Amino acid sequence: MHRARRLWRRRWVMLGVALAVTALTAAWTLRQPRIYAASTSLIIDVTAPRILDGDVKEVMGEERSNYWFNKEYTGTQSEVITSRAVSSRVVDRLGLANDPGFLGLPANQDEKARVQALQGADAVGLLRARIQVMPGKDSRVMNIGVEDVDPERAALLANEVAAAYMAENQALKMRVTEEARTWLEVRRDELGREAKAGELAVYDLKKDADMLSTSLESRLSIVSERINSYNLKLTDVRTRIAAQQARVDAIHQLRKAAGDDETWAEAVPGAKDGPIQDMKMRYGEQKVACAELSERYLPEHPKLLECNRKLAVVREDLLKSLGNVVRSAELQLLEVKGEEKNLNKLLDETKAEAHLVNKKAIEYGQLQRESDDNQRRYEDVLKRLKDVELSGLLRTSNVRVLDAARPVMVPVRPHTRRNLMVGWVMGLLLGLGVALVLEFLENTVTSQADVEDVLGLAFLGVVPRMETGKEPGDRDLYVHRSPRSAVAECCRAVRTNLLFMSPDDPFKTLVVTSSGPQEGKSTTCINLGVAMAQSGNRVLLLDTDMRRPRLHRAFGVPNDFGISSLVVGEGSLDKAVKSTEVPNLFVLPCGPLPPNPAELLHTRAFKDLLRTAGEKFDRIILDSPPLNAVVDAAVLATQADGVVMVLKAGKTDRGAARSALRSLADVQARMFGAILNDVDLRQPRYGDMYLGYQGYGPTQDEPKSGVAPS
Repeated sequence: MHRARRLWRRRWVMLGVALAVTALTAAWTLRQPRIYAASTSLIIDVTAPRILDGDVKEVMGEERSNYWFNKEYTGTQSEVITSRAVSSRVVDRLGLANDPGFLGLPANQDEKARVQALQGADAVGLLRARIQVMPGKDSRVMNIGVEDVDPERAALLANEVAAAYMAENQALKMRVTEEARTWLEVRRDELGREAKAGELAVYDLKKDADMLSTSLESRLSIVSERINSYNLKLTDVRTRIAAQQARVDAIHQLRKAAGDDETWAEAVPGAKDGPIQDMKMRYGEQKVACAELSERYLPEHPKLLECNRKLAVVREDLLKSLGNVVRSAELQLLEVKGEEKNLNKLLDETKAEAHLVNKKAIEYGQLQRESDDNQRRYEDVLKRLKDVELSGLLRTSNVRVLDAARPVMVPVRPHTRRNLMVGWVMGLLLGLGVALVLEFLENTVTSQADVEDVLGLAFLGVVPRMETGKEPGDRDLYVHRSPRSAVAECCRAVRTNLLFMSPDDPFKTLVVTSSGPQEGKSTTCINLGVAMAQSGNRVLLLDTDMRRPRLHRAFGVPNDFGISSLVVGEGSLDKAVKSTEVPNLFVLPCGPLPPNPAELLHTRAFKDLLRTAGEKFDRIILDSPPLNAVVDAAVLATQADGVVMVLKAGKTDRGAARSALRSLADVQARMFGAILNDVDLRQPRYGDMYLGYQGYGPTQDEPKSGVAPS
């Protein structure tokens, strides 16, 4: 609340800053050129109208339709509209690069300067800066706005930008279509060569595999049949081999078991054949004949020997025949095994041929698939190339003009009312900032709030500024000579506040001091003395400022004998006290200036002087030196009933006041409070706080001796 009151005191500063900023804003607004706007509305479809069959698709066609795609598409078209390509078309078409009015060049410029300015100007950039794209909400409508100082030219530019955008859109489509056509032609030639090469590779493979007369499937079938036939024959041969091997093994086993007994031959398969049977009969007959002869003849008999010889021959022939039977069986076994070997060889060769045919089939299938793929891709590219060539002949567009731009004679900028409102608000904010800065920089005591809140002192009252003549006495005795003035009334209010601070134990001696010089301490001391004397009290003013005394000059009394004289024991109090023109008010001058004022005021003689004066007067007011300058005031504060500090409004530094208060606190002096002196009631900051004091003044009591109170 205190801060708000302090800021409210500076309301005229804030108001002045706000008015100044508003005035500057108005001047700036009026100096701005009038800007006019024109808008062309377009309908932008996602795809162009379908004229060709649905199977013929354009290169830049897009059939998706969803929220995010439409949003991205709209953003893309906005970028295209504001691109340099579109603006360059408009600049070239209208010759804006050589138009001084569009470029904003002054009309009275000389030719050389104009040529240089035209060369350095960027007409395309200027046009792009003036284009605004505004998509319609929930629609495919796009508004193209252009601003210019000329309403006619603004409408022309808006329409030309729309036309240039449509042309650029169509050119972009044609460029993409042409690039696609070129790429498709190159790809068509490549795929044509690849398809032809694939067909030749298939032909070469069929030629190498001897598949020109028969198909690969027929060749595989023939080989498979041969393998099956060989397998059947091989099975039969192996069956025969097994049977023949068993026969041969049985013959060898029988022959081995019989030893020299030729009867084993009876069991040999084939032994009962005609020739062998005849030989067996002959062998039996010869054997019987030899047995008969052996019964008749001795072993050495010629007939018996001849018979045995014949028997041996027959027997040998029989054994040879039987051996031939065995060898025939073995030969048959070898023949069957040879047949098996040949069949195995043929089967292996046929299987190898089958593997080769299968491998060729795999290669053939791969080459055939590649050839088919190349042919299919070639046909697809060829078809797409025809579609592109056909769609390239079309000049359809997905952009249509809905409403062409027309000149609007009402400017869109500057917004005078809005600028003034903004200037006023910004001025108020700036004024508030200035007030805050001033308040922050304000380091002096200026109001009752400063006395109470900042310094923590009781506020005894204010003393308004006194406007007097050239004579110093007019200021010092202003209260006496203008008893109904605002100053006199304020001094009486201070007197009342002092008396009511301790009504049961009123003060006898009072020290009036300040933090620094030239703060109105002596004048306030005189005014308080006059006010108390006017109330019927005998008041004595002591000039204890033994460095720069001035009470004797204020009352026009000599200073050759005074306090310093009494303290050193010269003269008496009655002789030293001087009467004044104010009834009941007396003054005791300082006397000759001593070399050691502080020590003099600290003596017992000075204390006795105060006690003696207290017995003769009702109130004793001591005019002391400033606290921050010397220690005299602190010494006096310990010997008086209380201290009153005088603060000069707008001059007394807060830090200096705090330092003075610390000096009094160090000696445990009793503080009655502070008086705010030299308050200029005409300043706005005091208009509300001390409004009642301004009712007093010259209308009630004109000052004597030409004094003009405020």
